[in-house]
Amino acid sequence: MELRCEGCAGCCVDWRPLAPDAAGSDRTGSRPPLDDAYDLVPLTRDEIAGFLDDGLGDALVPRLFEPAEGDDAVRIDGVDVASAGDRPVFAVGLRKPPKPVAPIGTDEHRWLDACVFLDPTTLQCRIHGGERYPRTCATYPAHNLELDAETECERVEGAGGGDRLFDDAVPDDTPPLPFGPRAAGATVFAYPDPGALDGVIDRLRADRLTAADRARFVGAAVGSSPGSLAVSRDRMAEARTRARDADSWAGRAIRAWTEQAAGDGDPVGLDPDERERLVRELEDDAGAPGTSGWS
Repeated sequence: MELRCEGCAGCCVDWRPLAPDAAGSDRTGSRPPLDDAYDLVPLTRDEIAGFLDDGLGDALVPRLFEPAEGDDAVRIDGVDVASAGDRPVFAVGLRKPPKPVAPIGTDEHRWLDACVFLDPTTLQCRIHGGERYPRTCATYPAHNLELDAETECERVEGAGGGDRLFDDAVPDDTPPLPFGPRAAGATVFAYPDPGALDGVIDRLRADRLTAADRARFVGAAVGSSPGSLAVSRDRMAEARTRARDADSWAGRAIRAWTEQAAGDGDPVGLDPDERERLVRELEDDAGAPGTSGWS
């Protein structure tokens, strides 16, 4: 598997406003998500716990799903939510605030939702290759290739973003699918208190989750155990508190970018020096890991 990622970030940015016909959608398949985040990366339970240990609980966000035909479902805020029995099923990923980026080979910087760890200047991941770099990101697009599904690389190529996928051989060490048969308690979790979620689904669908909302699901994920949908109440409560109280550079940057941003897909309207100064101020100088640049 060989990719050309420089100047792309198609798998890190919601570039639908740039090329809606070429971009993919997370709202396909039998269980569409209730949110509209693009290419949300499903984290493992250990990855979630690792981010929490690093004080980055405020960089995490839950994803819940519409039920497929024949699925269990629980009704919350007037919406049917896929469940295991009466417990809503969910995943946890990384938040995507609006950032000033020029992805997929474009030149004009626009306000587009992008992974919290994407450096808007270099279009590189700030945690690439590090201990916290998610498995799904490290192996992308191996699972797509394994399933003969279109990759983000191919979509970018179709949008005129240049050649991106040079070798489509699936590596031998590709890990199991995140939503495969071994996903329970590892990347797919069940929230144990559906009655406590009144209002949460409405806020999720409106992209208005609170820190307390997000912390509920982070806590339940960390309180889970691989191979089971059972949740340890003590571990859940402790993790929920830490997630709710997190105040990292990432969380502060998300708030600041959200306040700075214009409309989705709008031109940034800053000259290069101003834009780079803003990135340094909100991310680099605030404690974000640096990027290595493209060799």
